Amino acid sequence: MNAFDLLMMDHQKVSGIFDQLEMNDGGVAGSREQLFRQLKNELDVHAHVEETIFYPALKEAEETRELIAEAYNEHAAVKDLLAELEATAPGEGGWDDLLAELRENVEHHVEEEENDLFEQARLVLTSEQAQELGARMEQEKQRRLSATA
Repeated sequence: MNAFDLLMMDHQKVSGIFDQLEMNDGGVAGSREQLFRQLKNELDVHAHVEETIFYPALKEAEETRELIAEAYNEHAAVKDLLAELEATAPGEGGWDDLLAELRENVEHHVEEEENDLFEQARLVLTSEQAQELGARMEQEKQRRLSATA
């Protein structure tokens, strides 16, 4: 699987977890905590493979340099929100607002990544390079996910 397809699958999975969290807004606290842990883990692993494999392959190219710098900044904002959410119980005041802000940030990042960065990255990477990056990213994802399981 190439890097683009792998990342888009991650984006869809995270969106589904956000949907489950929103549907469970008045539900069992333990379930929300479990869904949040799953969301955080997915976002952490996703950001890790982007920051250690995908972005470094693109950060020097003129076509993608600025987009990659912005993506790193967006990741930092998401990580800050995840830390705030992790420090707050799902039933506490403000948690739902933080979750909504996190979703907004993630959706903005996904939109820019899929519409702008991927378009430019396809000019920089050959299909073979995208395939090789995808394989490396998948291997690292599996390594990270099995380490946290």
